[in-house]
Formats: sequence, structure tokens, C-alpha cells
Amino acid sequence: MKDGATLTRRGLLVGIGAVGGAGAMYAAMGALGLAPSGQDKEYTPPRPGDFSLRGKAAASVVILGGGVAGLTAAYELGKAGYDCTVLEARPRAGGRSLTLRRGDRLTEENGPAQEVTFGEGVYFNAGPGRIAQWMLAIDYCRELGVPIETFINNNAQAYVHTNGRTVRARTARADMYGYIAELLAKATNLGALDRTITKDDQERLLEFLRRFGDLGPKHEYDGSTRRGFVRNPGMDGGVPIPPPGSLHDVLAAATGRSITNDFGYDQATPMFQPVGGMDAIVRKLEAAVGPDRIRTGVRVTKITNLDDGVEVAWAGGAVKADYCVATLPPHLLAAIPHNLGAQVTSALRTPVPVAAGKIGLEYGRRWWELEDRIFGGVTETDLDITHIWYPSHDYFSDRGVLVGYYNTEREAELYAALTPQDRRRKAVTQGRKIHGDKYGKDLLSSVSIAWERQEHIKGGWVRWPAFDSSFTLLQRPAGRVYFAGDWLTHLIAWQAGSMESARSAVTQLHRRALQSQ
Repeated sequence: MKDGATLTRRGLLVGIGAVGGAGAMYAAMGALGLAPSGQDKEYTPPRPGDFSLRGKAAASVVILGGGVAGLTAAYELGKAGYDCTVLEARPRAGGRSLTLRRGDRLTEENGPAQEVTFGEGVYFNAGPGRIAQWMLAIDYCRELGVPIETFINNNAQAYVHTNGRTVRARTARADMYGYIAELLAKATNLGALDRTITKDDQERLLEFLRRFGDLGPKHEYDGSTRRGFVRNPGMDGGVPIPPPGSLHDVLAAATGRSITNDFGYDQATPMFQPVGGMDAIVRKLEAAVGPDRIRTGVRVTKITNLDDGVEVAWAGGAVKADYCVATLPPHLLAAIPHNLGAQVTSALRTPVPVAAGKIGLEYGRRWWELEDRIFGGVTETDLDITHIWYPSHDYFSDRGVLVGYYNTEREAELYAALTPQDRRRKAVTQGRKIHGDKYGKDLLSSVSIAWERQEHIKGGWVRWPAFDSSFTLLQRPAGRVYFAGDWLTHLIAWQAGSMESARSAVTQLHRRALQSQ
């Protein structure tokens, strides 16, 4: 500097940036009151969130992927003062958290586009569809002001279809529990448990089994009103459905998997869904992050770790930031040229994409409520459609959308290979085996998705052969690049997994940024 020259703030910042990098420059901007202290859009939650990054930092972060993980990362970093830019290859943010409505257009690789023609207010959750009450997604619904309603996961009035036989879920459960209780009661009475439990405990066990299986006086299962009625009770006791078959018949029906689905920790009743569609969470996150910070239609072509930051390039542009959070599916990240190292590439290639598919069938008449008296819930089958979901909302409306199939792996691949029209025909043919001819009547429209054919996603989720060193390696940063996504948690395929992983990544990043200031 020449004698007598004046040092301007701009000159000072340029000098600091040249010596200490962008992070030092942003820190200096913060000290001078020039750096943003948070996201552009302030939001006051109905109740304080249970998570926050302690302290403020003034650094730039480029986030790859505008799905739930990417948006959550941008939201949390923004609250801590970071300047975030989200790059999303698809036309809109949300990733697999996709809700389709009238006017939407669904494209897929190697297949025709589908125009969504649902009626007003009708929607189809093409991706995630439910939230367990213990999951982090519930906390974000509260914090972001997303109203929720009950998702009926287990409905005794729904059906179980196995080995060509259709029964109500309540019937399948009553018969299986009844015969199990009878067998154990007989073993107890014959003294088979004498060396295991005391006489008093045996009596208590028999009393429990009698209630559990609704057994008769001789501890035998002869059927029960738990199985349901041909004519429901009212002015009289109604007409119960005919007695069950033998134990052999019940076991041969192979209903075990179907009637134990909600036993799992992540499927236990009650479950919930955002009112109006699962993408309500995405829309709230978008608004909180700020639409000006989210760039769609940007397909990343190169990721370069630098000594003082990360450079991300795409066709026609590039951006340099202090840090990067990469939330793309691992099999897509592995294919992007980068200098993160062979070990990272190998780890990203370890998880295997899983095919998954869904179809939404819109009916002009909610016959499942009017005739089958089913209000929400899931019918389990051994057919290639796997499940039928009944809507848990808008009861008594004129029209509604059933999930006509939700399948994975081989079954999903078979449906993906069909045209949308053939997927619909096949799904209706299979559904008729359960619901009869009415399944094909009053059908107004449909839309189906094959997630392995969705550009920039190419899979419903991933499956790790083992949660080994590759899994733990990617939970740590590679230089200045951090990874996040449901695929880095034990909650794969859940929005909560994306949120948990995003929190972990931004916490690591924030600690590092504070130490470098």
C-alpha cells in the first residue's frame, strides 16, 4: 500500500480473503455487520424446536439435492447464519417426497409422460405416506406449523388376501391367535410346562390365553365373534360369519406376515400424515429456507475439494463455497467426477438401489367406505401388488384415491416395465380378486410411478449389504464435503432418516466452522 492510501472495507475483505480464504472473509464480514445473520425469511415456530446449532457462523455452504435432507440442512444452517445455496437437478424440490395433484406432469426415463387429472383437492402421495409418532418428522411438523392427522395403518375391517383366499383382517387375526392360544393352553394342561413355570403361573397363563384367543370352557378355539359378522349386531345379536377351518387351514393360508405388519416399531399404531399431502413438509421447508436460495434444474457435473473450500460445477456454471453438503442418492454421487478419493467412491457404490412402485387409482365413488365399510387402513396380499391402501382422509367425499399397489424389488421391476395403461389394467385385475367387479367401476383416472425410472433419483431407496466401514466412512466428511440422506441412517426410506442425517452433518460442519473462525 502506498503511503497515505486509505484502506477501504472492501480492500480489507479482499486481503483477508486472499490470505485466509472465504471462511475468514465471511467471518470478517460478520464482525463488520455485513454478513447475513440468518436466512432471509424469519419464521416463528408454534413451539421452539428441539434442535439448534449453538452460536453463529458466517460461511457459505452449497447443498447438493433439494430433497428432505438437503432442505433440512439448509434450514438448520440458515438459522445459524450460514449463506446456503441448494442445487436441485429436478424441476422442483422435494425429491422422493412427491405428492401429485391435478395439473402435475410425471415423466420417467424410457416411458411416456403422465398427466395428472385428479379432481380438485384429490392427491396421491407417490413417495412417503406415513410418519410414526416417535419420528423426527413429527417434530418438524410441529416446528414448521404443518397440521397432521391420523394415518390408519392397521384396520381390522381391511382384508388379508393369501393363497387365493380373502378374509377380513380381524378374521385372520382371530383365527391365528385363537389356535395359537389353544395349542399353548393344551400344552399347559398336559403338564408340558411344569418344569418351566409354577402352578399359580400356569393358572394365570391359562386365564390370559382364554382371553387372548377367546377360547371356550375347555380351552378350545371354535371361532369367535371377533371374526366378524355376516349381519352386524343391532336390535338382535347379528349373524356371525361361519366357523373357521382347521388349524391346518389357517396355517396354510399363510397370513402371519400380513397380521403382524404393525408389530414393528416403525409401523405401530397410531401413525400420522400431514393434512393435504406429505409434501406439506417440503413446502414449509422451502418457504423457511427461501425460494431464492434454491436453484432447480441444476445437474451437478463435478465436485472439487479445495484447500479453502469446495467448487461445484454444472453445465454452464459453477459455484465455490466454504463447505458442501451432498445429499444425492449414493449411486448417483459415485458417478459424478470428483477428487474425494477412491475409498469414498467405493463406499458410495456399496449400497444397492431398491426398485419401488406405486399407483394411485382415482374413483368417482368411495365404494370401499359405502359397501366394504373400510375407512382407511391397508389390505395385505401375497399378490404382486403387495398392498392396497385406503385413504385416511376426506371421508364421505364423492371421490378418492386408493393406492392400488405399493411394491418393491422384483414386483416393482415387472410393473415398471409396463406402460402406465398396462400398469393400471394389471393393478385393477389383481384388485378384483379381493374386491370383486366394483374395483373396475367408477374409475376416473390413475397415475403410477416407477422410482427406478425417475431421473436424478433412480430408486425408491437403497439397501446396504451390511452397515460396515463404508457406512461409517460416509458419516464423516471427505475434506470439506459432508454427506447426508436417509441412506446414512438406520431409518432408510423414511423422511425422519433424512432429517436425522441432515442434523448430524450440519452439527459436524458447524463445529468445524466455529473452530476456524
